[in-house]
Amino acid sequence: MNKFSGMFQSSSLTFCFSMVCAALCLVNSSASADDWGTIKGRFTFGGTPPASLEIKADKDIEVCGKHKLINEELVVGADKGIANVVIFVRDKNVKVHPDLAKTKSEKVILDNRDCRFHPHVAVLQTGQAFVLKNSDTVGHNSNVATIKNPASNNLIPSGGEVSQTLSSDEAIPAQVNCNIHPWMKAWLVVRPNPYATITAADGSFEIKNLPAGELELQLWHEKAGFIQEFTVGGKSEKVAKGRKKVTITPAGIDLGEMVISAGAFTK
Repeated sequence: MNKFSGMFQSSSLTFCFSMVCAALCLVNSSASADDWGTIKGRFTFGGTPPASLEIKADKDIEVCGKHKLINEELVVGADKGIANVVIFVRDKNVKVHPDLAKTKSEKVILDNRDCRFHPHVAVLQTGQAFVLKNSDTVGHNSNVATIKNPASNNLIPSGGEVSQTLSSDEAIPAQVNCNIHPWMKAWLVVRPNPYATITAADGSFEIKNLPAGELELQLWHEKAGFIQEFTVGGKSEKVAKGRKKVTITPAGIDLGEMVISAGAFTK
């Protein structure tokens, strides 16, 4: 091997080593960008919780009169937790975790059961199969008042169901009514990704596998509309139009107990 060949091989090895190092750096950078985190929190009612308002069925009484029906516009538990607060990521072009991407193939069912809608608030992704079902022994109709998607009003006989797909996201939840039984009301949250949820009976919520970085949440409740003010640890926080920016970390973040004043629900 002459001196020139040795120098050439040495330079080639150095170049290859540099390329390997660069590739490893890119891999590490990609792995860092793929970090995911969880956000959680709890919404509670500030003040004395309102009593549940019972609804008296005045249609199909022989069926609907057998069920205990309550007004579900504002449901507050004994521990002051507020159910059915909607929390979703407002950003549309957000990276979706592979595990959550699979959920788009699952059906979302809104059932007419016991003369009410189950669940009271349903969360749906654009392009996901949406099934309106009737498990009661009487007929119902499901009047879905979407804005970006074509509105629908399906008469569903006992034991029947209707399937549809919504292709556009909705900026706010769409109201669903049964015109036959006027007390029946539900809401449909239509988003372009799976990062949306509602609070449980105790007011708690959790959204898993969010991409690390800054995101903007939107907070909404059917009685209060956009949630624009709450207190955490006694400190007031205002969020215009319910928009709250958060920074997701792999360790996850806890927004704590967010207390909404009674006045927010009086409009």
